[in-house]
Amino acid sequence: MSMSTSVYGFRPPDERFKEMLAIYKACTKAKIEIPAEVDEFFDGGEPDPAGVAIDLGKAEKEFRTDGQEGIEIDLKKLPKDVTLIRFVNSW
Repeated sequence: MSMSTSVYGFRPPDERFKEMLAIYKACTKAKIEIPAEVDEFFDGGEPDPAGVAIDLGKAEKEFRTDGQEGIEIDLKKLPKDVTLIRFVNSW
């Protein structure tokens, strides 16, 4: 079994996030379909309390040396609104 690591940047919940979350919760509670705009906002999944996941773009790159491999994050290249970075290991 192999392991993979992914990295996600998050923009904290803002007013738009809170509005979309309220719509999402109301639809879920009423057991009606989530509007397409709301579904797209949350990338087709459940809202994450950390905020909106965004692409780290050029700030993220893989590195490899003898017996090591991983992911580097260049903090200077992060989008300004990223306040959280999540590293996720999956098996």
